[in-house]
Amino acid sequence: MSFIAAAVYFAILASAALGVYLKARQSRAARADRDAPPPEFAETITPQEHRRSADYTVARMRLSVGETLLDAAISVAWLALLLGPLYALLAQFIAPGLTLSVAVVVAVAIVDHLLRLPLSLVETFGLEARFGFNRTTPFMFLLDEAKGAALWLVFFIPLLYGLFFAARFSPDYWWLAGFVAAVALLLAMTVIYPSVIAPMFNQFTPLEDAALKARMEELLARCGFQSGGLFVMDASTRSTHGNAYFSGFGKAKRIVFFDTLLRKHSADEILAILAHELGHYKFGHVRQRIFQAAGFLFIGFAALHLAFERGLGGAFGLPNDPGIILVIALTAAAPILHLLSPLTNFLSRRAEFEADGFAKSIYGEEPMVSALTKLSRDNLATLTPDRLYALFYYSHPPAPIRIAALLEARSA
Repeated sequence: MSFIAAAVYFAILASAALGVYLKARQSRAARADRDAPPPEFAETITPQEHRRSADYTVARMRLSVGETLLDAAISVAWLALLLGPLYALLAQFIAPGLTLSVAVVVAVAIVDHLLRLPLSLVETFGLEARFGFNRTTPFMFLLDEAKGAALWLVFFIPLLYGLFFAARFSPDYWWLAGFVAAVALLLAMTVIYPSVIAPMFNQFTPLEDAALKARMEELLARCGFQSGGLFVMDASTRSTHGNAYFSGFGKAKRIVFFDTLLRKHSADEILAILAHELGHYKFGHVRQRIFQAAGFLFIGFAALHLAFERGLGGAFGLPNDPGIILVIALTAAAPILHLLSPLTNFLSRRAEFEADGFAKSIYGEEPMVSALTKLSRDNLATLTPDRLYALFYYSHPPAPIRIAALLEARSA
């Protein structure tokens, strides 16, 4: 076994072991404080609600451990057992060239998704249904799967052809062109997704509450935010989880509220949530995230160029077909990104604190504190997360820390 292959296998297994360890810590933290909520939540979260949140966290961690082990097993199986025979099988029907390379990636993606599908079913119709979140019907689940597969084929097959053609046509500089194209696609998707893709899965209707809409538009004008509209998403058709977000770029920006969130929160809380989202806009967080993504894409394309140039397939005893090399590179990237998640989460959490501070500067801390408390209660988010687990898996600071920061700012 080559050094590179051994390093990749080690990274996959080490990442899986770390994931299992962190999820065990999260389960222990939830169980340890299951009987009563933290003192600061004693008046807003009942002991019964807190116990239910702890039970949900433990059940989710149990399922997540299964997902981690399955991910590692599938990754190792592809590299050590399946990728070579799959390539040989496809080569019996497709001549070596661009189409064979694309076929390898597509076949791996399809089989990989089917192998992970059972756990997705367990999550939706087992875990989420058990705790009263799931509203998805089997037909809706299958329809979403079919739509997602169709979109993947429509978007990514042409991209794969373009990638492999560029690598063959210009072996020294294709990766720079690929990087530029990927960034352009990233920017285009910020426009295409909210207006074209998202409506394929959910219904978006203009906000009808005239009084709330007037207050929102006043806030938008105050912040200098030009919106493409205020929309309500029919999230309740699939889940009772609540959320809000804004998407798009430039004049295509949309502000979206889950209908579940609008039903459970007061007008003041909703406005505080909107102010938080506008804080991301005011502090340039969306632009920062795009630059971060572009940085990762640059590194990724440079690494892929090196993999093509050095013949990464040979390190695993496999043909140096571009499709095989791409699959190996993506498989190796997953544990690396996992190990880097504390850094990306740190940047994300810092942005969330800044957005919370912006919301507080407009409405004070009370509406945001109330909104965060309700979101935690309604989504069964644990109030006693393990710190090390949160470091790797929380892109947002835990609600107790966010609330403490808001209240500390008041006392200061």
